[in-house]
Amino acid sequence: MSRFDEADDPRRRLLIKALAAGALSAAVTDKAALASSIFGTPPGKLPPGQSIYRLDGTVKVNGQDANMKTIIKPNDTVETGPKSEVVFVVGGSSMIMRENSHMTMEGKEDNASFLVQGFRMITGKLLTVSRSKGTQIRTATATIGIRGTGYYIESDPEQTYFCTCYGLTDVESNNDPSSRDTVASKHHDKPLYILANAQPGQNVRRAGFINHTDQELSLIETLVGRTPPFVFAGDDYSSPRRDY
Repeated sequence: MSRFDEADDPRRRLLIKALAAGALSAAVTDKAALASSIFGTPPGKLPPGQSIYRLDGTVKVNGQDANMKTIIKPNDTVETGPKSEVVFVVGGSSMIMRENSHMTMEGKEDNASFLVQGFRMITGKLLTVSRSKGTQIRTATATIGIRGTGYYIESDPEQTYFCTCYGLTDVESNNDPSSRDTVASKHHDKPLYILANAQPGQNVRRAGFINHTDQELSLIETLVGRTPPFVFAGDDYSSPRRDY
């Protein structure tokens, strides 16, 4: 994948530089100042009653303009406009949703306790971490079962890009049930493309590692009080580690 200084979005380059510089461990004054300047507050577990950690540009929840006080719940629809991004938490799921994205969540709410059970990713890009073992993602081309994982997805009508950053997932083509795969990943081991109209048995294909970083995964895990199940030295991960 591209290094952080080659990311296509200048705002994202700034965010990743802050994370790589150590903003997640903001005990040192200059790091705390850096984190505050980039994020508004140093990264940490979000307090009860707060959903959005960072919002940039145009973000809508259920068709209404969102702000830092907006509460995002299961079964809500979240959309971002051009040059926009939102970092948010719903229950134990934490997400970075990039520009020009449209997603509807499925889940349940019980006395202010939120559980996300699925996503319909209509279009766009989403990085998510969760420990839920019963989540299902649907896109135009794929149905993906999540069994406690971090993952990155890019969805459009012709194909889905899906990286199991860590954890276990079941991936199947919507148009071709013979194209399917189960991925057990420790560290971005097997990214995939799920296509719309390839030959039978060939709609799920190996892909490269693109457009997300370990630093971003650490940020969103931090927002729900967790850490990723891997250790990294502050540089971007660059390629899959295992062959299947």
